Amino acid sequence: MSTIEKALAKQKTKAPATNDVVTEEKNTESNESVSVNPAPAPTEKFDIFIDNEKLTERGFLHTGGNTTNQQEEFRHIKRKLINNAFGPASKTLNNSNLIMVSSANPNEGKTFVSINLALSIALEQDKTVLLIDADVLRPSIHRELEFENSTGLLDYLCGDTDDVSQIIYSTNLNNLKIMPAGKAHHLTNELLASDRMATLSKELSSRYPDRLVIFDCPPLLGVTETPVLASLVGQAAVVVEESKTKLETIKRATSSLNEDLAIGFVLNKTIKTSKDVYGYYGYGYGRKR
Repeated sequence: MSTIEKALAKQKTKAPATNDVVTEEKNTESNESVSVNPAPAPTEKFDIFIDNEKLTERGFLHTGGNTTNQQEEFRHIKRKLINNAFGPASKTLNNSNLIMVSSANPNEGKTFVSINLALSIALEQDKTVLLIDADVLRPSIHRELEFENSTGLLDYLCGDTDDVSQIIYSTNLNNLKIMPAGKAHHLTNELLASDRMATLSKELSSRYPDRLVIFDCPPLLGVTETPVLASLVGQAAVVVEESKTKLETIKRATSSLNEDLAIGFVLNKTIKTSKDVYGYYGYGYGRKR
């Protein structure tokens, strides 16, 4: 039995019994199931409770309520990622269900996009998602979702723990799990380039045929960690801030990515209407020239 299988088995045995009934409302235009009643706060120490009201306040997607333009935009983006991960294109990609999200420069919204993509994928009826905070230099997913960044990816890579269940956290959203960055380490590049990381990534890709893994990565320019992570994934979503990120900057940033990656671009921070105060998200594919 692999370490991933052991982790899954351990989490199942720890899952608390509940008699709560949750009503589900099916979206007739997609394969998504939206929880109408909020899930109860978890009691296990490794669980993360995600508050829908706070998500809405901070501009993130939420798992209930009316459909918004923001939800529709991320639905279009995730559909292309899912098709690449499990459709005909998956045969031409290595680890097609592993997706890195990055940007050319800081503060273009890559973490915001990573979290929203994960939340959107978690609404799928037949898919699960693991959100990994791979921005080990400046981790922020724990701050955005308001949980403690304790044992995580770096702790596992440097051997402080051999138990994957200690770094994969369940949430009150059934289809969403989170892997924090963990404790800071001075050898982040070497740890991410290690055989241990490659083995973990391969297992995450192959062990669960219905799972997508979202890596929130550091920006592409100015760091060496992101190209290392790019060698482990099959798809890349590059966040581009409209009216700010220059085309030459995008070309320079993506020049370090693998030629065989499926590279998509997410146009961020574009106001579409007065109601969409958090911006418009477009998605399209481009080839490096």
